[in-house]
Amino acid sequence: MLWFYELFFPVVWIAFLLYWQIIWARTAGTKTTQRIEPAASRILRALVFVVVIVLLTTTWIPLRWLYFQLWPSGLLAFWIGAAVIVVGLLFAVWARRHLGSNWSRAVTIKQGHELITTGPYTVVRHPIYTGILTGFLGTAIALAQVRGFIGVALVFLSFWAKLRLEEEWMRSQFGETYATYAHRTAALVPYLF
Repeated sequence: MLWFYELFFPVVWIAFLLYWQIIWARTAGTKTTQRIEPAASRILRALVFVVVIVLLTTTWIPLRWLYFQLWPSGLLAFWIGAAVIVVGLLFAVWARRHLGSNWSRAVTIKQGHELITTGPYTVVRHPIYTGILTGFLGTAIALAQVRGFIGVALVFLSFWAKLRLEEEWMRSQFGETYATYAHRTAALVPYLF
């Protein structure tokens, strides 16, 4: 049964990424891109994710404090982390499917771009980021080490930079409509932030 606990998180993340690719392949190119963020910011974000993956999956980094145990990494931490990751990633999938052909990997403005404020977008303005961050939080809870929370912080900073650009573009595209939506709907954490 130990194999189940060791494989659960990698299998969940791989399944999520494969499903994400399938969804993307089905809707890629459905709307013409009018404006896209610079390649440098997309590459930087990809590098941050590579660093986080290495941080979470290896134990050879020679900084012992990264592996400091914050709480016991037993069954309780595993099941809490497992529940958090599943809820988070399902929320991201729901948001991605709800966004439909307006979604893209990079910050873009598309021809016929729509402002989506229904479904998960009534809870937060950036539910995909919220869901993925929640997934990383679940991983960190189960790992119960400092490196897990450093990973969450790095993903948050990466998404925060992307979110700020996206917000700027949405305000310029949708004007007062977006300002009203942003005023009534939190960015990442419902009712808080």
